[in-house]
Amino acid sequence: MHSFGYRNGTLHCESVDLDALAEEHGTPLYVYSKGTIIDHYRRLAAAMNEVDCHICYATKANSNIAVLNLLAKEGAGFDIVSGGELFRVEKAGGDPGKCTFAGVGKTRPEIEYALEKGIYCFNAESEAEIAFISEVAGAMGKVAPIALRVNPNVDAKTHKYISTGKSENKFGIDFEVIREAYARAAALPNIQIKGLQMHIGSQLTSVDPFSEAVEKVAPVVEELKAEYGIEFFSIGGGIGIVYENSLASGDISWWNEHEESPLTVEEYAARIVPTLKKLGLKIILEPGRYMVGNAGVMITEVLYEKRGSAKVFKVVDAGMNDLIRPALYEGHHDIVPLKEDNSGDTEAVDIVGPVCESGDFFAQDRELPIVQSGEKLALLSAGAYGFVMASNYNSRPFPAEILVDDEVAHVIRPRQTIEELLTTEVIPQ
Repeated sequence: MHSFGYRNGTLHCESVDLDALAEEHGTPLYVYSKGTIIDHYRRLAAAMNEVDCHICYATKANSNIAVLNLLAKEGAGFDIVSGGELFRVEKAGGDPGKCTFAGVGKTRPEIEYALEKGIYCFNAESEAEIAFISEVAGAMGKVAPIALRVNPNVDAKTHKYISTGKSENKFGIDFEVIREAYARAAALPNIQIKGLQMHIGSQLTSVDPFSEAVEKVAPVVEELKAEYGIEFFSIGGGIGIVYENSLASGDISWWNEHEESPLTVEEYAARIVPTLKKLGLKIILEPGRYMVGNAGVMITEVLYEKRGSAKVFKVVDAGMNDLIRPALYEGHHDIVPLKEDNSGDTEAVDIVGPVCESGDFFAQDRELPIVQSGEKLALLSAGAYGFVMASNYNSRPFPAEILVDDEVAHVIRPRQTIEELLTTEVIPQ
């Protein structure tokens, strides 16, 4: 499940001591496990081996080119949502011909760039977008490959900000009109109908919504195959990861003993593959969080303790600008000290950052081992939607990123300097 655990009293990523790593490179610090990323890719591919499955990693989850390069070497394609992500994929050694381009607001320069690079397919989110893609392709003397994204109106039962498959979400074309939308798209010049796409949401912890959506959309796929000769059905991503008790998730037996378990790719595949096999099409998956979420941690140092009449605050040097999930999604991250604590002593604390916002916290009223100023903490399961959503708010430089390969720690992004914050700013003369 992941490669983080205590060895000889300190938290390790694979064979690297994270406390020593933080001392060398400073904090805040993102650390990723190469072995975990590769293991997750291979497990998913193996689970889906009964169908012609192509995995297109959702680049937005973690777009560092070193991470993309790992997956490109494994044969992965990429799900992109901007021209910038396509540029990253190519620089990382990825094949544009294995890229699907999603997103509701593709611009003319992005469409032109994607067509020039020969992407596999645009996942179109509206009929207006399809008409615009046709117009751009025509001006370039090209034919644009497209799939329409259908919104199956299935409740993913996830956080409202990461639910994408219901009719009130901005994504996709309503299920009730998808057939008519394909007929109109097929009549446009410079458009090649290539497939059908859906994605119902992120961080799903039950297989039921996936199964419901696949079974609901499969008959439409069969009709489109007969009518337009489509070659693929993309079922999106969304497989959830473990955020609570995540350090235990390195050993699945822990979950069995506690009579609960995360959604596994084997369970996922067992439910949906029988329906998918009957279609006789290429199946595209677009996982992001599943690949990298549990493969990363963010390390931060405790600066001060503030004891008030109502709360105990531990002020750390990482802020919401470094990891915004708790503030934006009410996201939970397990927080553990880098030095193992076997005393059993805990206290209820708020872990807060230095950013000048009341929403700058990573945990509230949480029972944690007692830590002092100067000690370091790890926020677990921070490999997805962590650094990629970071900002320079409060003029705070970006943290460094490290990729661990067994005993070797590679700096894959140096810490940004204060001077670098201003390199693109100009005072008018």
